[in-house]
Amino acid sequence: MSDFDLDLRTVEEHIDDELDLEGSIVLGILDGTTPADEWLETISNGNVLVLNVEGDVNELAAGFARDVKEAGGNLVHFRGFLIVTPPGVDVDTDRL
Repeated sequence: MSDFDLDLRTVEEHIDDELDLEGSIVLGILDGTTPADEWLETISNGNVLVLNVEGDVNELAAGFARDVKEAGGNLVHFRGFLIVTPPGVDVDTDRL
């Protein structure tokens, strides 16, 4: 056997530092009644939006979609829902 020194406490500390995620999953309805600034603030606070779309998604998300994309966030329209994530939170669509 080789001399392999693994300090699990150090590894745990690094993992905890790397996984410092904050925020919530926020459910809502995208129907034009909530101001775009409110959705942007929710995203900028590290939250993920799952919005039930009631109408034309392109029209309803126009007030915040570009800002989310430019900041590095993601928008995915899936089965009547718009999923909006902040920067650093990816949406894996490989199984669709």
